[in-house]
Amino acid sequence: MSIPILKTARLCLRQWRDDDLAPFADLNADPRAMEFMPKVLSRAESDALAERIGEHFARHRFGLWAVEVTGVADFIGFVGLSIPAFEAPFTPCVEIGWRLACEHWGRGYATEGAQAALQFAFEALKLDEVVSFTVPANTRSRRVMERLGMPRSPAEDFDHPMLAEGHPLRRHVLYRLPRRTWEESLAR
Repeated sequence: MSIPILKTARLCLRQWRDDDLAPFADLNADPRAMEFMPKVLSRAESDALAERIGEHFARHRFGLWAVEVTGVADFIGFVGLSIPAFEAPFTPCVEIGWRLACEHWGRGYATEGAQAALQFAFEALKLDEVVSFTVPANTRSRRVMERLGMPRSPAEDFDHPMLAEGHPLRRHVLYRLPRRTWEESLAR
């Protein structure tokens, strides 16, 4: 199966390689990078996640691309699109998300990669909408969502159904980007 490659001025969003697994495990074991996830991952859990990412690509022709910074770093994390595996008032849907190694934060890579993924979502996949969600305290990711032009309606905030009642990360904020809004932003 051929996975589309997305290129930007500085990034290449590409198919995963075996040599991505070790740095991906390091990323998933970093408490800072995983601050707003339920837990850090062991190497086996990280490898299993990478396998699920590959299976998602095989099923849907899109997914969470491995990100490299051209001429700088072969692997810094992922950016891409996925179909959430839970039911909520806004599902079924396609979510845009990212996870980058901390040493690459603050350089605009998440926004740049996500813009390429949105272009693919709306132009190649012809999606009507893309969503993104996180916990309220994750201001870094929320800023990326806002830079992408994704509006939030506080009335749509939700309790993540895969996290137990009372879990500190259960409450999530939801951002949506309709294709129409994305197209209007390009015309400006």
